Amino acid sequence: MATKLVVPSEPDELMALLGDHRQVQAYFSREAVTDGTTKKFLDMYAKHFSSRHNDFNTEIRDQVSAELFDMLRANGGGRTPVGADKLIDFSNGSPRFAPSMAAVGKGRGAVYNKLAPGAVFEQKYRNEDRFSSIGEYCQAIREEARPSTLANRQELLQKLQNVREFQNSFGSEEAGSGGFLIPEIMRSELLQLALESSIVRSRATVIPMSTLSVPIPTVDDTSHVSSLFGGVVFYWAEESASLTETQATFGQIRLTAKKLAGFFKVPNELLADAPAFSGWFDQRIPMGLAWFEDLAFMTESGVGTPEGFINSPGVATTNKESGQASSTILWENITKMYARMLPTSIPNAVWICAIDTFPELATMALAVGTGGGPVWIGNFAGGQGGKDMPPVTILGRPVIFTEKVPALGTTGDINFVDLSYYLIGDRQQVEVAASEHYAFQNNQTAYRIISRVDGRPWLQTPLTPHNGSSNTLSAFVQLQTR
Repeated sequence: MATKLVVPSEPDELMALLGDHRQVQAYFSREAVTDGTTKKFLDMYAKHFSSRHNDFNTEIRDQVSAELFDMLRANGGGRTPVGADKLIDFSNGSPRFAPSMAAVGKGRGAVYNKLAPGAVFEQKYRNEDRFSSIGEYCQAIREEARPSTLANRQELLQKLQNVREFQNSFGSEEAGSGGFLIPEIMRSELLQLALESSIVRSRATVIPMSTLSVPIPTVDDTSHVSSLFGGVVFYWAEESASLTETQATFGQIRLTAKKLAGFFKVPNELLADAPAFSGWFDQRIPMGLAWFEDLAFMTESGVGTPEGFINSPGVATTNKESGQASSTILWENITKMYARMLPTSIPNAVWICAIDTFPELATMALAVGTGGGPVWIGNFAGGQGGKDMPPVTILGRPVIFTEKVPALGTTGDINFVDLSYYLIGDRQQVEVAASEHYAFQNNQTAYRIISRVDGRPWLQTPLTPHNGSSNTLSAFVQLQTR
């Protein structure tokens, strides 16, 4: 007679069952293994458990994705390993990371990561044993450096000790070796606030980095004249005729974490009031982080810094018009830049312009015979999203004005870009350290914050379109110096 299965659904119930000799004999004896009872029991327990713990299933998927990404990195070398192309999605006609890659995030969805090193701290300690704010965290770092009469001094120092015990498990190359590792919740809050004022990170493809260097597969796709994706060809064939094998070609770019360090001084009177300090920190520090990241992601050379998309090898540069005056932008420039964008990227593309290009854009006119008229496309009737800035567009795509790109008349003063083709490698670690000695005479405490990131365009060269036009296409388009 078959054994009637009584299957637990929680780990505690399973442990109780395993402590009962009779039930262990019924479910795990040699006879139970032979007649399939053991397999049936384990399958039913797994089904019951997963149906009651959906978050556990999500964690498994995240961990599997992370392990696949680590495997890809470990087998990097000069070319992408066999099977790595499955991590890239070609469904939209352009190479992108597959949606199943949970280790890869986009914009606002790439802030908190439960697999980040700092997240382990939150899993180990209860809420009451962790800092409730950045202000309290920085206050505790200062308290350790000198005695004070704060009523919660011991509580602050105990929480700081919890952080220290946690970060001691990291090696010398990890963030926190010269300061205190910020737990993941605080790091994600910092980045979330930075996203509010960032241009590139909020639109880029963000890749978590579990090591200091990560190779990323890229399709060696330079021309669509005779093939796609660096070698894939479709063709019409007769019935039963032999087929010619084609294969995509993959290359590699490497993201290597660079150190971005911030330094600021805080009056001790402000620091003594943790809520007030958190209010200041939550506004100023994320704005500074976003500012300097944007500068690097747009304009830096890539030597000891991220590589900016302006003047990168993958840029398509549009020539100025014959006889065009210096420091001007013509309607012909705009239309020709639009025509150099990858067609599949147009729905994602934005214009990033220096603020001093505004007069040129706002007064730009199209001559028609002896007449003509303005071509500016904007709505100045009201703000967008509760903000004062009007929702400005050119040819239907949003315009972002900034002082972070080169001045009017210089290459990079106006850019048409699809930033999903910009890769940001995020080390997922931020450290903070304090010193009361540096500005002791001014009654101030100096803080240092270090983040490790890298960034570079995924597209390494402009693309020759299928029609063989000499006007190459790219996800990054700019106008020649004039």
